[in-house]
Amino acid sequence: MMGSQMQKSALMAVDEINADDEFDFTFAPHLRDPGGVVAAYHTACADLIREERVDHIVGCYTSASRKQVIPIVERTERLLWHPARYEGFESSDNVIYVGAAPNHTVVPLVRHMLDQLSNDVFCAGSNYVWTWETNRVLREIVTSAGGRVLAERLLELGETAVDHIVGEIIDRKPPVVFNTLVGESSYVFIRALHAATTRAGLTIPMLSCSLCEPELKLIGSAASIGCITSSAYFESIEQPENRAFVARWKARHGSDSNPSVDGQSTYVCIMLLARAIRRAGSAEVAAVRRAAANHRYDSPQGPIWVDPDNNHCFLTPRLARSVHGCQFRIFWEADAPERPDPYLSNLDLAAIGTGAEKSNDAIAKFNHLRVVK
Repeated sequence: MMGSQMQKSALMAVDEINADDEFDFTFAPHLRDPGGVVAAYHTACADLIREERVDHIVGCYTSASRKQVIPIVERTERLLWHPARYEGFESSDNVIYVGAAPNHTVVPLVRHMLDQLSNDVFCAGSNYVWTWETNRVLREIVTSAGGRVLAERLLELGETAVDHIVGEIIDRKPPVVFNTLVGESSYVFIRALHAATTRAGLTIPMLSCSLCEPELKLIGSAASIGCITSSAYFESIEQPENRAFVARWKARHGSDSNPSVDGQSTYVCIMLLARAIRRAGSAEVAAVRRAAANHRYDSPQGPIWVDPDNNHCFLTPRLARSVHGCQFRIFWEADAPERPDPYLSNLDLAAIGTGAEKSNDAIAKFNHLRVVK
């Protein structure tokens, strides 16, 4: 589903660029669908470079797929424009990381948990690098704040046998569940946990760094309500650029369709690439990379630009709660785009404090705060 969203967004951006007289060139997209098979991404990328002679590749939803592609683009001096949120702890001269880094997603979410919910957390996730690294960051922050990771239960990618994890949660009654499951594993888990907590008369908040509006529809209206999610983009962002983007999306794909964070980010990848080519006067990789650095684009999610120090983007972190109608209501956002920190080298654990005992001053020092009412 996410792959389809990303492709739709990419083609929408290509059509807009090709119809815009401000650009004296057009894009010719060459599509490859590895079908979610990790090893197939290597083959698809090699084919695009060898057969189609492309210089710029936009895509890769999972970190596993991205890691298949990076060695090829580095060896052949191409540029991968990576739209998806990811776990961080990576930087390549041949990748422009347009999706959120961990300081944009994991850190604000865990900080909110410690401040508003609990110092203790139960983790459920998919058994691959996204969960491993995300949980490692969570564990470091939580334990530094005097909290505990009560359990870390992992399922293989695509696994939907979730009853044993749900049963353990019901038995142990953790104050919070942190969900890093992906795809159908996550949807089945959320539905099963909702049914079980309803029967048991329990309310257990769920946190996620990956849920988006189209997935809420797949989960179902009742089970999807109340999930607290960290993301740089939500369809409900009240900015002129986003309202116009959503209107164009719905005009193209239907009034009942919804853009996702990774779809919107794919759209942004194409727009950043086009603007960099125009500024460089060439599609040559080194020239485009230089032209992309520090160039501000007022995207649907807000102002965004590439940090030349690490090829990641300045983004605005946001927290939202899922509500009726398969939408998110934003309740917090940073007051300005934040510099990407993929290695969390600037993370000040002392500033996060110890959960409910933190002062508002300490929170503000750690991350500029603006509450959205």
